Amino acid sequence: MPANEAFDPSILVLAALAAFVVWKLWSVLGVRTDRENSAAGRVPSPGRRFGVVPPPASTGFAAPPQDQSRWDGLAEPGSKGWAGLDALAAADRGFDAKNFLEGAKKAYELVVESFAKGDREMLRNLLANDVYDSFAKAIAAREQRGESAEARVVAIETASVEDAQVERGRAQVAIRFVVKLISARRDSAGEVIEGDVERPIDITDLWTFARDISSRDPNWKLVATETIH
Repeated sequence: MPANEAFDPSILVLAALAAFVVWKLWSVLGVRTDRENSAAGRVPSPGRRFGVVPPPASTGFAAPPQDQSRWDGLAEPGSKGWAGLDALAAADRGFDAKNFLEGAKKAYELVVESFAKGDREMLRNLLANDVYDSFAKAIAAREQRGESAEARVVAIETASVEDAQVERGRAQVAIRFVVKLISARRDSAGEVIEGDVERPIDITDLWTFARDISSRDPNWKLVATETIH
């Protein structure tokens, strides 16, 4: 998804959106990637699923009220995501699942579109150092080929918690995104060589966010991504 483009005033809008995400939802992000995906607008990286580990009984955290609708619209009842949110809410009393999910959706758009633009400055603000290095290498490789990329999230149709865990003070939440995405790659002459700039494709991604809830740092990091189809 790497791109080399002249200054785009929309970067200022993206910067404001990034500030909003951090302020409201504590979502400064990172992505762990191993290789570049061939689709221009896609965030590359195989991710890992994980199990739910409830907080140990000795933590002293009281369990949240077990009403039957507590995670409606966020996870499927009886799923790992539902049980994981219970564990997370018990371990971190300040966790707001609805705000977290809204922030994750904004972050999804920002990371995908910034990566396609080759906006290193924006990505540096959003990604962990090692992950930023992976993205920067992918961007540099695209530039060396004389290519550019376009990506635009047309719609996030659904976003739900697929899985979650709390272990040794570290929380992880995996979110399944079902997305309509415009994605294309152009050669040095500006011709589309992959994707379509007008017709969106359907994407299902699993993004995993993590945070040390024992730390005063409120920021979540995007630690893994996986494209399901």
